[in-house]
Amino acid sequence: MNILAVIPYVPTPIRVRPYYLLRVLAQRGHHITLATVWESESELKALDEMKSWGIEVLSAPLTKNQKLKNIAHALPTRSPIQAWFCYVPELAQAIESHLKQGNTDVIHIEHLRGAQYGLLAQTSNLQTQTPIIWDSVDCITHLFEQASQRSRSLKSRAMTAIELSRTRYYEGWLTEQFAHALVTSDTDQAALRKLARNPNPISTLGNGVDLSYFAPPNEKTEKRQPDTIVFSGKMSYHANVTAALYLAQEVMPIVWRSRPNTKLVIAGSRPTPAVQALETNDPGARIRVTGYVKDLRVPLRQATIAAAPLLYGAGVQNKVLEAMACGTPVVASPQAINALKVAGGTDCLVADTPQAFASALLKLLNDEALRANMGAAGRRFVEAHHNWNDIVAQLEHIYERSIQDVRESNRSHNPINPINAESPAHRPIPTGTPTGAVTANQS
Repeated sequence: MNILAVIPYVPTPIRVRPYYLLRVLAQRGHHITLATVWESESELKALDEMKSWGIEVLSAPLTKNQKLKNIAHALPTRSPIQAWFCYVPELAQAIESHLKQGNTDVIHIEHLRGAQYGLLAQTSNLQTQTPIIWDSVDCITHLFEQASQRSRSLKSRAMTAIELSRTRYYEGWLTEQFAHALVTSDTDQAALRKLARNPNPISTLGNGVDLSYFAPPNEKTEKRQPDTIVFSGKMSYHANVTAALYLAQEVMPIVWRSRPNTKLVIAGSRPTPAVQALETNDPGARIRVTGYVKDLRVPLRQATIAAAPLLYGAGVQNKVLEAMACGTPVVASPQAINALKVAGGTDCLVADTPQAFASALLKLLNDEALRANMGAAGRRFVEAHHNWNDIVAQLEHIYERSIQDVRESNRSHNPINPINAESPAHRPIPTGTPTGAVTANQS
């Protein structure tokens, strides 16, 4: 297939989903054109890796000035800021030019931040009716609803106050615009369906794990550190910030009463001041905040236990899958594993209060055999359910079915994908938008 993939950020191993979907699709012989924006030299180098896989790249820089313009355009409208945040007119023009060549079988748009490019692709595509698949990844409205109640980040609460009513309206509308929508979990699928009056198909497509990369430690050369708990993730993300504070301030004091030498490692890039303060304000020097970790396997393989104490979230938590793949036993909150079909008590331990979470950590810290058995069970779980090749095979089936639906629709002269005339309230078009592009997106 000839696939146009519009990803509103450069795919990297940290941005797991688009990185591995594109990589495996390329390995399986598909011709892929990636349209994306970049913000740094390191991201430009990452695009070179995409090219080495045989992927054609269309790219444009996303500058701070452009972001400010996008925010200014979105604020007076009913559109979420996120829907415009990564919009760059130059990339929109490149996408339109590519589509005019007429050799695209399917268009894959990722995230709410890619939505405007998806609508552009649709207006450019009304003659050919190439199916557009919108990979929402998570239901942002579902995430923001939780964040508005549980986030401990003032920035996050302010963001949800501005965005929640917008995403609630806009995400539902988007499900009616594209041929097919994808999310990573059944919970997000149900949440997205509730937002729409007449949605097109919405499918669950989970995330995988690079099983050859995230693997258990070599017992001869790599030793786990005793009494060490790791929590991993991007530490500027509000759900992770809240989880880190909860773990350090409410769970670990209970653990320390029984095992005072237990260490907590918070591993992930861009920790907020509140997260950094957990280390600097710890009188016992038992908390370490690493910041960016070049190789996340190291803290995962060294840890005795991996903790995933999320109080809210959406989609699949890769931190849980990656720890399991490394054979590290996991203690998770219900919110961290509700997208996974794990067997609590066998594949991992699940706890929903500070006391219960601390008790689960202590249970594993005190039982070496249980840790070994649970680590092995977790590894078997990801091997069975989260192999990227299996996930991409599901995606190929969705592509093929959508292409067939369009062909049948065209034969009956009943296009399945016209833009809904009842669009969200007027949203201004950024300066430089190609003539005729996204204008059907106005009321």
